[in-house]
Amino acid sequence: MKHSLLTAATVACAMTTGGLSLSAHAADDYKLGLVTFLSGAASGPFGIPAKNAADLVIEAINDGTLPAPIQGKGIDGRQITPVYVDEAGGATKQTSEFRNLVERDGVDAVVGYISSGDCLAIPSVAEELKKLTVLFDCGTPRVFEEADYKYVFRTHSTASMDNIAAAHYVNDNVPELESVAGINQNYSWGHDSWRDFTETLKVLRDGDIEITTEQFPKLFAGQYGAEISALQVNSADVIHTSFWGGDTDAFVLQAAARGLLADNQVIFTAGETALNSLGEHLPDGAIIGARGPFGPFAPDSELNTWFQTEFTERFGTPPTFPAYHMAHALIGLKLAQDKAGVGASTEEVITAFEGLEFEGPGGKVEMSRGKGHQAATEMVYGRLERVDGEITFTDIVRYPADCVNPPEGTETVEWIQAGMPGAECN
Repeated sequence: MKHSLLTAATVACAMTTGGLSLSAHAADDYKLGLVTFLSGAASGPFGIPAKNAADLVIEAINDGTLPAPIQGKGIDGRQITPVYVDEAGGATKQTSEFRNLVERDGVDAVVGYISSGDCLAIPSVAEELKKLTVLFDCGTPRVFEEADYKYVFRTHSTASMDNIAAAHYVNDNVPELESVAGINQNYSWGHDSWRDFTETLKVLRDGDIEITTEQFPKLFAGQYGAEISALQVNSADVIHTSFWGGDTDAFVLQAAARGLLADNQVIFTAGETALNSLGEHLPDGAIIGARGPFGPFAPDSELNTWFQTEFTERFGTPPTFPAYHMAHALIGLKLAQDKAGVGASTEEVITAFEGLEFEGPGGKVEMSRGKGHQAATEMVYGRLERVDGEITFTDIVRYPADCVNPPEGTETVEWIQAGMPGAECN
């Protein structure tokens, strides 16, 4: 089945020119703004898989064919009409696009945002316009640590989980660990990821860890020759990277060609998106994370089997974690509306969403942080291993949500530096 790509501008134009038959949409459809990268370096590994997942899950919600325990057709008894917006362009552009979705296109809710910069800019606008908004992918912990929001939710864990778990993993699974190095993007995501990783290691090892070099290239720089040289000269027992999207792909290709990956133990906190396209360049033993229990680490369930099978058959490649993140956001939104009841007000849906627990293709989601607006999930790492030419994983470790997510009302850095009190890791 082919899916048309509707942007906010396309829909607005069609409404005025008659290019689309939208007369039935006004009262009978649930108009959902969906924001993801449809162009640029983040679109291939992140934005398009997320858009594909949205197409798949929305169709299943509309048809009422999602596996148990999800029941019923549509949201609020209405069929979902997606209005897609390209996330490319930066935070200023996205705040303007958000206003267009609400004020011009009249969407009932918005699901979106991969970039941490966009996720920090959008919530205040959502509050101003009183529009229910679900952040589906961005990882910065600052969203709910720096402010409280009524209309904004996030249905997956923050990047703190990724890097706290990464520190646990290398501390427990890299023999004679003494030193680490890092290459991370030069903005909040990269700096926060590296900080959480190194600060957690200092706690776990009572400060006994050497940092040989810290590299922070520009976001989407594309060329990493100087940084790779620095990592080779300043060798370490483990190299940490939170690269994502096109940066992951470019770094893997260049680092493999220079022998960095073969000669060094590298942990990719968001590396799962590169498995399908660049797995041949990743050496056995590379430590891979999927920003939660997603992709090869997803649980065995009817819902996950359906998601993996349908996604792979339709799009020719297995779903990666951005696709799982989108699926969880849409399922969480539907279940909150179902809990509130048909015809419920936005405020009633918000009340139903707060503290919600549900099962997605990636397993259990608990909206247990951010006063019920921020999810916590488990985190998983494993080592890549080829068996008969196929990529598999060994040494898989699952870290419970309460082991690697700071408790409610606690800022990540303060919690880590205090020794992570209350962490339940067994």
